[in-house]
Amino acid sequence: MGRSWPYAGAAPCQTTSGVVITSRFLRPERVGILCFAVGTAVVYAVLALVRFETGRTRSWDLVIFDQAVRAYSGFGAPITPIKGVRAGYGIDYNLLADHVSPIIAALGPLYWIHDGPETLLVAQGLLLAFAVIPLWVVARRILGTVGAWCAAVAYSIAWPVAEALWVDFHETAFAPLLYFWMFERWQAGRRLQALALCLPILLIKEDAGLLVAGFGLYLLTRRGDRRWAAAFIVPGLGWAVFASRVVVPHFGGNPDYYWGYGGLADSFSGLALRAVTHPWDIAATLVTPSTKVWTILLLLLPFLLVPLRSPHLLAALPLLAERMLSDRWPNWWSTDFHYNVFILAPLFLAAIDGASRLPALRAERWWPPALVAASLAFLPTTPFAHLVSPSFYRTPPHTTAAKQAAARIPDGATVDAVSSVGPFLSSRARVLLWDGAPHYAPWAIIDTSRLQTPFPTLPDQRKAAADLLSRCTPVWQQDGYQVLTCRTPPPAPK
Repeated sequence: MGRSWPYAGAAPCQTTSGVVITSRFLRPERVGILCFAVGTAVVYAVLALVRFETGRTRSWDLVIFDQAVRAYSGFGAPITPIKGVRAGYGIDYNLLADHVSPIIAALGPLYWIHDGPETLLVAQGLLLAFAVIPLWVVARRILGTVGAWCAAVAYSIAWPVAEALWVDFHETAFAPLLYFWMFERWQAGRRLQALALCLPILLIKEDAGLLVAGFGLYLLTRRGDRRWAAAFIVPGLGWAVFASRVVVPHFGGNPDYYWGYGGLADSFSGLALRAVTHPWDIAATLVTPSTKVWTILLLLLPFLLVPLRSPHLLAALPLLAERMLSDRWPNWWSTDFHYNVFILAPLFLAAIDGASRLPALRAERWWPPALVAASLAFLPTTPFAHLVSPSFYRTPPHTTAAKQAAARIPDGATVDAVSSVGPFLSSRARVLLWDGAPHYAPWAIIDTSRLQTPFPTLPDQRKAAADLLSRCTPVWQQDGYQVLTCRTPPPAPK
């Protein structure tokens, strides 16, 4: 085991100007990992911002979070018109009625610097990149310096990180940094500091309590730490229930909207009873469809299955079970989207701990390079591969047309915008999602050439465009995009 980072007991040094600097902060390895984190953040920001500028981002979910964080930056409630109108709740919809993620309010001050969705994309890159610092510290104590650097490199190119960056912005970006930090404090013997870090983890999302409770399950396997387990399990499970059953309905949401286990039971108690009386039904659901098995394998293979040797794997199981037991939300059990980055930190820590338990001679020497090699083998299949493709940096003509369409909308206007245009407008207009429903916004931007979210087929999309054109007037069109003014003023958007 190494020492806590930064190490205590370092002697101060003095500059020629008389300013005292503590030398422990200038150790080469610390400067190195800090520079690595900054460089990683730059790469992540390039990936995200190029996606934005070339028209690859979408209103769902980028504009949702942009509207919420902008509201937080003005010390208001996280009102998201685009989500509320689309879901049928109205234009003053509070995002806490959908997901309890108040931690995104921490990004509000960044909007005082730049007010736009690009801020979220850069912030997400910073959060994901700087998670390598506490990971490096933890790994160095267990595997040594070489092992720590291998862990940092493997994390920085991990496919769940790449997928999270590729789907715009989500609150799960906070999870790796906070979980690694919590465990680093625990590893350093700072129990109360680790417990305090549970609070921001809980604020990530209503089901983040399962991650905290999972850490408590891990502590149950450690003889000297068992008395602390309840301090994580109880608030973790308590928050998951309170946030979903109390907070969500308090703000007008449906607490059962994300219940994805109808094939097994209609309630938590029913699900627990089903697990006791029909355990094989639970087991079958965990591996049906086969996509679930593939996702679980892909989560373990980059680590060479080593997490299976560590009890720390228990920390990832509650969140993983939440997803894999679902029979309603295919996105939850996919390798796409952002969900896998939520459990990436406990998987990494389980892998590091598992490597230290390998019976092979000097496993701490051969396993870290093997981890990097395995991660590199996955790299060409991840969104990071786009960074070396010249075509990724080219702006297609239809994106230029999308930007020109957005420029036609007056500042402060309410606009029913096609998904690919919404991110270009969100910083200066109230953006709704054009989905074919009558929202009665005074402006609209439609697309008749490319299939857009949420339309199932292009003919359906064109039919919706024809319906809108029957009561609105085109004022500009190019490359399939049309800007419309709508003079029908029935009810306000709802």
